[in-house]
Amino acid sequence: MKHRMLVAITGLALGGTVHAAATTSSNAEATQQIQQVIHDFQTGIIKKDRALLTSLFYPGSNSWFSVATAPVYQSLQQKFPGATRVRSGNYMEFIAFVAGSPDPMEEKFSNVQIHTDGNIAAVYFDFVYLDKGKLNNKGSETWQLLHTTEGWKINSIVYTLDPDMAQVK
Repeated sequence: MKHRMLVAITGLALGGTVHAAATTSSNAEATQQIQQVIHDFQTGIIKKDRALLTSLFYPGSNSWFSVATAPVYQSLQQKFPGATRVRSGNYMEFIAFVAGSPDPMEEKFSNVQIHTDGNIAAVYFDFVYLDKGKLNNKGSETWQLLHTTEGWKINSIVYTLDPDMAQVK
């Protein structure tokens, strides 16, 4: 009896280990694929590649928000009465902005964290957005991604709005 119980407990323990290893392996592959999406996003901005940037988003997705830091919000209200702290947009507006600008742009990421179960993912990082090599915005950014039949697609972006207020017109 003790022997059967030991075998059953060992089997459960090993089964759990195998499952955890399979999940970890699957998540490692998903994480690599998501890292490629991040790389392609940054490359798309630098190259102003409208097609590449568009391909990274889930079609029709419009969850795009910026949230001004408290000091920026106060400054915005002084310069632009009625300004709101949270502003919505969409990926098509962003792509049009990037592709339509003659100036070089780049978004640099640091402290990137990817959490995924292989089906959905959250990416969180710090960023600096450069326009003509000068700081345009900085803060934190988070993405929600979906694993579709066409690969990983960005469904939502929320980021901090913390520009150099001297450059805001």
